[in-house]
Order: sequence, then C-alpha cells, then structure tokens
Amino acid sequence: MPALRDAISSQVLRLVGRRDGDTPFLESTRDAGYFGPDSVAWRVHGDFTSMMIGGVTALLLQMLHPRALAGVWDHSNFREDMRGRLRRTARFIAGTTYGSSDEADALIAHVQEIHDHVSGALPDGTPYSANDPELLTWIHVAEVHSFLAAYLRYKGALTEAEQDRYYRESAIVAEKLGATEVPKSRAAVAAYLDDVRGELLYDHRTAEVADALLNQPAPLTIAPFMKLIFQAAEDLLPAWAQEMHGFKPTPASAPAVRTAARGLGRVLRWALSNSVEVRARRRAAELGLKPAPATA
Repeated sequence: MPALRDAISSQVLRLVGRRDGDTPFLESTRDAGYFGPDSVAWRVHGDFTSMMIGGVTALLLQMLHPRALAGVWDHSNFREDMRGRLRRTARFIAGTTYGSSDEADALIAHVQEIHDHVSGALPDGTPYSANDPELLTWIHVAEVHSFLAAYLRYKGALTEAEQDRYYRESAIVAEKLGATEVPKSRAAVAAYLDDVRGELLYDHRTAEVADALLNQPAPLTIAPFMKLIFQAAEDLLPAWAQEMHGFKPTPASAPAVRTAARGLGRVLRWALSNSVEVRARRRAAELGLKPAPATA
C-alpha cells in the first residue's frame, strides 16, 4: 500500500508541483500567513479533490465574462498549456493561503506584474485590462463561490456563519490584488452573481476555450481522474451557467458523477498524507507561528 500511496502522490505532484521559476512558499518563518490554522480558508483550500473540481468550475464560470475571456484569448497559449494554467492557479491559491504573509505578498506582486501586460479590446472595441477592479472581483467571486460549493458537496459541512467567514477571509487576497466592492457573505455573493449575469456571454470564443479546458490531452495514468474532475466541475456549475455552456446532464448522470467523485476524494485524502495543508499546520505548530497582525 505504501507504493500505491507514493504513486498517487507522485501523479498529483506532477499536476500541481513546483517548477523552476515558480515563486516559493512554506520557506519563510515570518508568520502563518494571512489566515492561519484556525481559519476556514485553511480548511476549504486543503481538500485537493474539491479544489480541483472547484477550480475547473471557476474557469468555466470566469470565461463567460467577455473581458475575462479576452485576456485568456489574447494573452495566453491556452490551446497548448491549459493544464499549466490550472497548475499555476493551484499554486497561487496554495501559496496565498498557507504561505507566510511575505510569501503571499510576493505571489500577489508577481500576478500583478503579469496583469500589467494584459490589456486590449473586445471584438466590439470595448477596452479591457486585467487590472480592472471590477474584473478582478468577478474572477475572485467565480473562484471562491466554486471552491466553497465543491467543499460543501465533496468534503464536509460548514455552518452559514463559517461560510460567511470564508468569504470574508478570502476577500483579503482579492483586495490586495486590486479588487473592489468584494462581496463578503453568502447573501452578498448570491446578489452579486445575480447582478452580473446580464454581462455574461457565450460565443464561439467561449466554446473554443471551454473545449481546450475540458478536452486537453492527459497521460493515460491520470486521464480517467481528469475526466471525472471535468464531469464533476460541469455538474457543480449553477444551472444557468450549465445552460449557457450547453451542458445537458441526464437525470442519472449527476448522482453517478457525484458518487465517483466522493470516492476519488477519499482515495486522494488517504494518499496525500503530506499535503500542503498538513505541512503548513505542522510548520505553524512547530514554530509557534500566528497569522499576520493585519489579518489576525
């Protein structure tokens, strides 16, 4: 069994592990980061399966916004490197959650530097910029709403107060990136999503980016796992977003996908005994680290 555990862990590391040039984290001893071990963010972001499912759902949501889609279309090689985009997003979330405040600040500064070069115009001439505070808020809400929904479906229950606390905690990163008027409760997020729906669009460019995401080539060893993640991510989308994408689940498909994804989650929790969250908790306990004073 140790060999099987190591094999699974190795495959996960290939998906989201550090590469040359990546901004490091879990190396500084300054503090326990923006949130700390007692936060809801540490719990939600610590479950690999639900974060992968939620991450794909977030991308499917984000690309429905024309300005978010334009940044991907004009400034990325999404057709060849969609898995790389997933990996970089996963590392950013992990680093800003579990890294020290100085490490999280460095990750945010790196993303802001990239955003400085992402701008242009939509096909109708409307300008866009990755630094647009409203667009940053959309990207953030699509992510955290999806992460939380995946956690609740595939990991465990949270009280309404804990869910609101998660939204308040995660808003710290969005605001540091430059987002404004970030919703910080379940009710505020629901109202925000309802308000923004009129701005969303599905067209041929959305279809191409979604196809690149959901049909990306994968090694045979992880292809079934990735297919299940994609199916669960489609199923997790709000009904209106499923309809925009043209996803048409059958009555029997959702229960089967959810059962399989829950089983996958149990296997991965067993295999990932040395996850980022586990290492961060051990580090904080051994060194007596507390959250950064500004966010304690």
